[in-house]
Amino acid sequence: MKKTGAWLVRYALEQLGVEYTFGIPGVHNTEIYDELNKSEKIQPVLVTHEGGAAFMADAISRTSTGIGTILIVPAAGVTHAASGIGEAFLDGIPMLVIAGGIRTDTDKTYQLHEVDQHAILAAITKKTFRIETHEELIPTIYKAYHIATEGEPGPVFVEVPVNLQLFPGDVSEVLPFSAATDAPAELDLNAIQRAAKALYTAKKPGLFLGWGAVDASEISVQTAEFLNAPVATTLQGLSAFPANNPLHTGMSFGKAAVPAAENAFRDCDCMLAVGVRFAEIATGSYGVEPPANLIHIDINPAVFNANYPAAITIEGDAKAILTELFKALEGLGGSKPDSQSLKTAIQKDKQAYLDEWFKHDSKGRVNPARFFVELRRQLHDDAIVVTDDGNHTFLTAELMPIHAARGFTSPTDFNCMGYCVPAVTASKLVNPDKQVVGIVGDGAFLMTCMETLTASSLGIGGIYFVFSDGELSQISQAQEIPYNRKTCSVLHALKTSGIAEATGCEFISISNDAAIADGIENALAHAACNKPVIVDVSIDYSKRTRFTKGIVKTNLERFSIGNKARFIGRALVRKVTG
Repeated sequence: MKKTGAWLVRYALEQLGVEYTFGIPGVHNTEIYDELNKSEKIQPVLVTHEGGAAFMADAISRTSTGIGTILIVPAAGVTHAASGIGEAFLDGIPMLVIAGGIRTDTDKTYQLHEVDQHAILAAITKKTFRIETHEELIPTIYKAYHIATEGEPGPVFVEVPVNLQLFPGDVSEVLPFSAATDAPAELDLNAIQRAAKALYTAKKPGLFLGWGAVDASEISVQTAEFLNAPVATTLQGLSAFPANNPLHTGMSFGKAAVPAAENAFRDCDCMLAVGVRFAEIATGSYGVEPPANLIHIDINPAVFNANYPAAITIEGDAKAILTELFKALEGLGGSKPDSQSLKTAIQKDKQAYLDEWFKHDSKGRVNPARFFVELRRQLHDDAIVVTDDGNHTFLTAELMPIHAARGFTSPTDFNCMGYCVPAVTASKLVNPDKQVVGIVGDGAFLMTCMETLTASSLGIGGIYFVFSDGELSQISQAQEIPYNRKTCSVLHALKTSGIAEATGCEFISISNDAAIADGIENALAHAACNKPVIVDVSIDYSKRTRFTKGIVKTNLERFSIGNKARFIGRALVRKVTG
């Protein structure tokens, strides 16, 4: 039979269950867009920038069972989308990246968009493919899907030359997609047994969970309760363990953690780390000290012993391993005595930290703790909370309890500003029955705020809480003490209400604590009517998070005496001289 490449792309994506593609049409992919326009299963979504498209695809993969897919033009489309592709790559999120390509049926060079896309994307994708014939198109897209979703997930790139899209070519058969039927990976039962014994005999075991454990929340709860062990998470893994469980302590466990986590893990003598990399943010700039008896579980063996030595390493799927581990623990005897003192201490520390924030004078602006307490009160347990990169990220991590698995998403290791707005839009698109709210700093909001136009065009009731303080606060705070200068971190004046009007969104202002409850309630009401809402929150950033204070202290301690004196001396001089 003869089929155009565009038809074959459409068929393959339909077979994979792709419901949405995100991107912008151009001369090198319009044929595919025309095919998708005929599809009864796939809706192509026009975005305002390909960077937003990639963040949307990332969010689809994080908050649904489908795979996020972008359909972009070559060259500029690829480089625009690279930030979102890179975020997915470092965060371990599956994504299909499909782009047009220059003609391969001519000997002419210097064609429009003629760059080596594969060289550009090599460092931020698991694999790249360039289609040479019609025959290989469907099998290659299926293969790309398998690579993207197997092992540690990530983005995979497929280039489809424009001439293959336009013209029919010979195809021997059109195969349906079949999911992988490989036998489950064999688990190291000996290592699991040794891990169970180490945890069972430990005096103060603890759990540290990352995104890799997000789909193992139920068995993680059982394990923690069996061991009567405190649980901390990474930033990305914030939703891997329900915050309303009394054993939950917070993000990280060292100097940059909240008091509940720092205290609960102070004398930890055996740690079960699941789906974590011990990366810079998760460890508070490597300011943690895991116990020598560290048990590390991950699907990617490259993370083992990378930053901290492990006594036992177990490669494989977190849920499968934890299930076997729990069986092994039960085989060693009954659960550990339920020490109410641990749970009481955790709750006491959490309340004391909250009280500390409540006592803080926000001088007429919005107190972050009061905002998050009210937001948590009004949100459903299964609501999805999305953050961006900035000071607001760590305020959310410290002050906003997350109750459901996959109920929190954030850019993490790539740490890319601009993630939140498009991610909220896509998360609400595939979770129409859930409340979806974004917490985004005004600097990050400026990067992708026009994607609220995408939300209004689709009738999506996402809420974008813009924490406005007029600065790139995480950076300006980092500049303030050592430099007494704020270079390029003070933002130009912005009327957020104007963006709402321009993009068809409702606008609400929360200017002080008294306006918090009504502002959130009104935003949720508009969103329930499928209306996107931009909420300008006059946030007070004057009180530092534990994370910020912790990493400053950790890094300063690493300086040599001479460099420490130089930095402190300069700060003191500038404090005096201005």
